[in-house]
Amino acid sequence: MNRPPTWGLVATVKADTRTILDFAAHHVDLGAHRVHVYLDADDPAARAALKAHPKCRVTLCDAPYWQGLGGRPKKHQVRQTANATRCLRRGPEVDWLVHIDVDEFLWPEAPLPEQLAALPAATLSARVRPVEALAPDPAAPDDPVTWCKGFSIDRPRRRAQTDAIYPTYGEHLDGGFLSHVAGKVFVRTDSAGDEVTLRIHNAIRDGKPDPDCAELPRTRLAHVHAPDIDSFLRHYAFRMEKGAYRPGLKPAPRPDGAGLTMNQLLGAIEESGGEAALRAFFEEVCTATPALCARLDDHGLLHALRLDLDAKRARHFPGAA
Repeated sequence: MNRPPTWGLVATVKADTRTILDFAAHHVDLGAHRVHVYLDADDPAARAALKAHPKCRVTLCDAPYWQGLGGRPKKHQVRQTANATRCLRRGPEVDWLVHIDVDEFLWPEAPLPEQLAALPAATLSARVRPVEALAPDPAAPDDPVTWCKGFSIDRPRRRAQTDAIYPTYGEHLDGGFLSHVAGKVFVRTDSAGDEVTLRIHNAIRDGKPDPDCAELPRTRLAHVHAPDIDSFLRHYAFRMEKGAYRPGLKPAPRPDGAGLTMNQLLGAIEESGGEAALRAFFEEVCTATPALCARLDDHGLLHALRLDLDAKRARHFPGAA
């Protein structure tokens, strides 16, 4: 390939207009050749704005859409996988495609085409690892920086760091994250035949995760999972039942195997002290207090991002939200 490889993303979203357009604008601004948005619930304003943008493709996942695919899956994770794989197989108009969520923002340290071009020709998929956004310090609510926590890939080192950084709850956390540490994967589209499925965290070939998935260490995935305490509490019940904290997910890895799952941990915290206890947990683990930022920085795990989403949205979708 003589030209730099193109890249794009696919997302199944259910959010307000501004959130959807912030997400699209950030990635168009970053150089995405295509942004494929599947609307899990209609937003006419976002749909119109996306449809008008030359880099964006929008699909409304309404009743006729799902009827054509044999029915609407009940679980949103299954809908995400179905849409991502459908996009991959129907010609996404890019050389590399990644499935990410509306609260995730790619953050490369070097141009993505350069990083993707450096991968071996036989590489099917390449993983980007997440950093998880912290809520602003209450003492600095207008800080333009989005402070994020990272984690170490090395599991023993991660375990020791988590215990040190999060003294009250660390033994039951994986890197201090509330959501996934798996990250998301880019898939080389010209290598993805009908035997390849694009799942939430993996490329699946012939029913098995790609065993040779590469790493993109110079790109982070900024996950704005719980941007403030109000958002955390608003999504708490759903996530405990069907989302990131649902029953059945694995606990944080520990040598003794005694860790709680996120569902068990948060359930115990809530039972012990209700909303006040959940707020205390959120402040210690998820808020950019000087104390937490200092501990993260001591371990080289504090990241400062300036997303500037309002400016990007105004640049690419003027007047739309």
